[in-house]
Amino acid sequence: MIVKIGTRGSRLSLIQTDSVIDMLRRIGSDLEFQKVIMKTAGDVFREKSLYSFGAKGIFEREINLAVIEGRVDFAVHSLKDLPSEEYDELGLAAIPKRESPNDVLISNSRKTFTELKANNIVGTSSVRRMMQIKLHRPDLRVVRLRGNVETRLRKAANGEFDAVVLAEAGVKRLGLQDKVSERLPLNMFVPAPGQGALVAVARKDDDKMLRLLSKIDDRESRNECVVERIVASKLSGGCQVPMGIIAHQTGNSLSAYSALYSIDGRKKIACNIEGKSDNASDVAERLANKLLEFGASGIIDEWRKTKVNW
Repeated sequence: MIVKIGTRGSRLSLIQTDSVIDMLRRIGSDLEFQKVIMKTAGDVFREKSLYSFGAKGIFEREINLAVIEGRVDFAVHSLKDLPSEEYDELGLAAIPKRESPNDVLISNSRKTFTELKANNIVGTSSVRRMMQIKLHRPDLRVVRLRGNVETRLRKAANGEFDAVVLAEAGVKRLGLQDKVSERLPLNMFVPAPGQGALVAVARKDDDKMLRLLSKIDDRESRNECVVERIVASKLSGGCQVPMGIIAHQTGNSLSAYSALYSIDGRKKIACNIEGKSDNASDVAERLANKLLEFGASGIIDEWRKTKVNW
C-alpha cells in the first residue's frame, strides 16, 4: 500500500516530512510512503506581508483541502502554521515529540541580543517578535523579513541585516545550529502557539491512518500544544495579534505562560497558570479567562482595528 503525504516543497518542509516518515518506519510500518509536494498561498506570495492576506492558514489550506478530498492520506505541517480553529473533517492525528520552542538570534557579528548596537537592523517575519524586540530593545531597528530560513540567513550574512530572529526548531532541523548567536529566553521571547512541534493531519473518518499516526504521538507534547492552541482560539489570537504562549508539562503538572503586547509597544499583559496534565483544557480555560480579566480584549481589538504592514 502506498501512503501519500501532502507537504510544502521547501527544504525545511521536506526534512520535517521525512522525519515523520522515519518515525513511522521505526515503529515497524512496512508501508510505502510517497511525498506529494504542493504550493500554498504563502509560497506563491513569498515576499508579500503575511498580514495583507487577511486570512488564516496561508501555509496549509491547499494541502489540508487535498487531505479532505482524499488526494493525499495525511499532511505534515509545522503546528504553529496551523490555525487554532480546526477543520470539522480533520484531526490532529499525531503531534510527535516537540523540538525546542525557543526563538534564536543569528547575528553576522556573533553578538548576543543585549550586545547589538543601537540602530542595528534586526529582521523578522513575525509581528510578535517585532513587538518583543521593541519592548526589550527600543533602540534597535526592526524590519520585516520574509523568505525561507536560508534566505533570511543569507540576507544577514551579506549585511542587509545585522541580525535575524528565527524559531530554533527550524534552524536545528536544517542543521544550521552552528549559526546561532544566542537562544532567546522564553520569558522575554514568548513563542507562538505550537512552536517547535510538528503535526500530522488526517481525516477523522480514516481509522487506518489515525491508528497508524497515533503510534508516533507524544502525550506530553500534545498536552502542551493543546493548551497553547485553546488559549489562542479563545482569545482569537491569529497572526495579526502579537500573542506568545508556552506550556510545559513536568510529570503530572502542567504550567502555561502567555503574554500579549499593545500596539504602541508600551504595554504587556502576561499571566501564568498551573494545573494537572490530565486536564489540559482546564489549564487553558483558566489562563484565557485570566488574560481577559487583565484586559486582553482591549489589546486584541486595538490590533484588529489597525492595518499592520508586516
